[in-house]
Amino acid sequence: MGTVFFRPRAWYSLVVLICAGLIAYALYLQHVEFLDPCPLCILQRMAFIWIAVAALLAAVHNPAGSVRWIYGALVMVGGLLGAVVAGRHLWLQNLPAEQVPDCGMGLNYMLETLPLGDVFRQVFYGSGECAEIHWVFLGLSMPAWTMICYIGIIAVTWVVVLRPPAK
Repeated sequence: MGTVFFRPRAWYSLVVLICAGLIAYALYLQHVEFLDPCPLCILQRMAFIWIAVAALLAAVHNPAGSVRWIYGALVMVGGLLGAVVAGRHLWLQNLPAEQVPDCGMGLNYMLETLPLGDVFRQVFYGSGECAEIHWVFLGLSMPAWTMICYIGIIAVTWVVVLRPPAK
């Protein structure tokens, strides 16, 4: 019973549910609690959406053999990208106040006026709004919790991919 979630279909189905729950909670915070996401938060949401789509495809396909590595890699790359963004977000949140970058343009404005490469560069550089901590649970900010989720998804997906297929 304890290893049922290490089976590819079960694990990827759980990942889809986890990502859907995280996105739903983020949307709740945005639209009900009026906690607007900063650009780095939006990138983290995009990473969870990437992971969810890859996991959904894997759950539907239930890969065996070498194909399971492809789905596992897609999930883990999404987790790695999300962890990098969350790490940058945590770094900005822990800067001394005098080192926090100024607030920049809004993401919608950047997408309308700048080339996509410049948008990602500006967003990843961060802004003052990314350094603000508006939400804390058990002493950790939202980017810290997303980092934990990304690392957990990567670690368990790695185990699922490495396990020999059930017979």
